[in-house]
Formats: sequence, C-alpha cells, structure tokens
Amino acid sequence: MRYAIIIPDGAADEALDELGGKTPLEAANTPAMDWIAANGKCGTVCNIPESLPCGSDVALLSVFGYDPTECYTGRAPLEAAAQGLEIADDEVVFRCNLVTIVDGIMVDNTAGHISTEEAAAIIDQINRTIGGEGVRFFGGVGYRHLMICKIEGDVRTVPPHDILGQPVKGSLPSGRSAAPLLELIERSQELLAENEINVVRRDLGENPATSIWLWGEGKMPTLKPFLDRFELEGAAIMAVDLVRGLSKLIGWEVIEVEGATGYVDTNYAGKGAAAIAALDRFDIVTVHIEAPDEAGHNANPKAKVHAIEQIDKHIVTPVLERLRSQGDMWRILVLPDHPTPCKVRTHTYDPVPFAIAGRQIESLVHEPFSEETARTSGLHVPLGHELMEYFLTVR
Repeated sequence: MRYAIIIPDGAADEALDELGGKTPLEAANTPAMDWIAANGKCGTVCNIPESLPCGSDVALLSVFGYDPTECYTGRAPLEAAAQGLEIADDEVVFRCNLVTIVDGIMVDNTAGHISTEEAAAIIDQINRTIGGEGVRFFGGVGYRHLMICKIEGDVRTVPPHDILGQPVKGSLPSGRSAAPLLELIERSQELLAENEINVVRRDLGENPATSIWLWGEGKMPTLKPFLDRFELEGAAIMAVDLVRGLSKLIGWEVIEVEGATGYVDTNYAGKGAAAIAALDRFDIVTVHIEAPDEAGHNANPKAKVHAIEQIDKHIVTPVLERLRSQGDMWRILVLPDHPTPCKVRTHTYDPVPFAIAGRQIESLVHEPFSEETARTSGLHVPLGHELMEYFLTVR
C-alpha cells in the first residue's frame, strides 16, 4: 500500500462576496480534489481542541495522528527541532517574527514577506547586538525565526497574525517573566529603525521589519516515532520549519524542494514531482503547502483561489495519477489543517473538510470538494488525531 496526504494549509474558509457568495474552495477549479471527494469519503474533522491555541502547530499534530492534548508544548519547539537546536532544561524557545508595527498597530505579521536572505542579515545583527547573557536568536525561513532564552515563571504571548490591524498594546508578552521579553522587543525596535535593509525596503514601498515579536513559547516535546505506531515509513515535503520539525520528531524523512518558499509563489510543481518520487521509496508521503494560509492572513480571496488551483493542478493531480497507475493498493487524503478565513485574517476552531479515496473506500456524496459537501455528508471526526488511523484502516 501507498498513502499520500495533501495539506493545503488554511484553505477552508467562508462564503465571500468577492467570489460571488462562494468559498475559495468552491470558486477554485479543482478537478482532482473533486474526483477524490466524489469517489471517496468526504467529511469534516476538528483538528484543534478548544483548550489549546488555534494554530497550525496544534492542528498538524492532530493531522499527523498525535493527540495534542497529550503532547503539545508550544509552536517554537517544533520549529527548533527543524534546525536541530539544543534546548537546555532551564531554557525556553520562542517563535520570533519580524513584523511591521506602525503607530502602535500590527500592520503586517510578515514584514512584507521579507526574504530569507534579508531576514538572515537582520537576525544576525539582532543576535550580535541584543543577544547574549542567555539569549540567542536563530534565523529561519522568511519572517519566521526563533529565540532561546533562560526564563523563570509564567509568560503569556499572542500570535501576531491574531491581531492584524489592531493595536499591539494589550497583546505584548505579559506575566511574571514578561519584563525581559518586553525589553528585547523595545531594543529591537530601536535597532531596526535605522537598519539599512529597512531603509531600502521603505524606498521600494515595501513593509520594513520594525520589530521582533515573541510568541509560541515552549520546551521540546517527545513524540513516539510514526513507524512504531503505524508500521509505516514516512516522508514529508514542506517549506516551513514547523512541518519540518514535526516531521523530524516523528521520524519521517524531510524532503527539500528548491524554490519552496512557504508563500503563494512557492514551487508547486517541484513539490508535486518530489511527492511522486517519494512514493517509490516510502509507505506514506505528506505534502504541506502554506500558500492558502498566507492568502487568508492577507485577506486576499483571489490569491487563495489561485493557490488552491495550483495545488490541485501541480500536486494533487500528478500524485493521484501516479497512485491510480499502480492498481488499487493506495489511498489519498486531502484536508486543510484549519480554516484561515479571509474575513478575519486568522485561524478559527471550525471543523475542516477532508476527502479520502482509494482502496476499499466507497463514496458518500457525489459532489465536488468543499466545506458544504463535507458538512452534508454526515461524516464527522470530532478528534482530529483519530483521522490518521481512520485514513489508514477504514473499510
């Protein structure tokens, strides 16, 4: 048997006037996803327990078959695992975004989707200037970076994408241990005000990186290898460190694709080709695509539709064709990890649609893949981490 999972991050949405009252999934031309939904089982799944933060970190643990209520320790540790960073027992790792704050408003949680090269230079300057004394900064992909520090006591943080267009006051780190974090943020703002890269970005009309934003803190989790749980060798294809780190922690091989950016300009075709090649070597292959989520955060329905169509054309279609060419010893699963509605520009706890097709899977609803098709099927998985076993074993 061969298994494939395609995750268009944040693709689930609401009906939008800009799309004639359709959701992006309904508006997009997705013949491959539609075939899977019409010829397989389509339903809804809740990947994020209401007791945990509403983000891809929690949701993807569920999608990968791990109960986040038992193993979730924070987003940043998963990303630290991607870089092989060591975290001491008395240290905590934070996600460190480069953001654009103007007049106290969170204008952009990505600093204009700053390039990895520009960001690397900025993070290096920050580490040399305000790092030290138990504080270390590490560069990541695009605007996504990490900070490790020694900290005692409680601290509460807020993801920057949850306060887009809102004042940052009231959402800055708080709690007994917040003071050093607030100082680091303030010092970063002073440093970045005259940064040469930001001067150029302003001249080009691009959002500058005006501040760091610390959130998603935690310590490294311990996850049982996927092979030990399901007796399947796995691999994952992605652009972002969150998925890269999670994959490493469960023992999956990480497959890198040139031009995979974690944005709407990612190398869709390259990811599709990598998935096809990986199916020759691994029992289960997962492809994660960040683009729909970024379009949702940017409140850009057209970009979201385009991203979904590119995923269907360059990833789902060739993977499905490859699987179907191998007889009936295969299954494929397509699902977003969580919704990222364009209207709210952040994640929600709502169930997401999923579709499974392949060996011994009988159709429930002969309709195209969409949120409404999934709701009307009558199939609902209330605990997201149980969907993996359902996908692998359902008859």
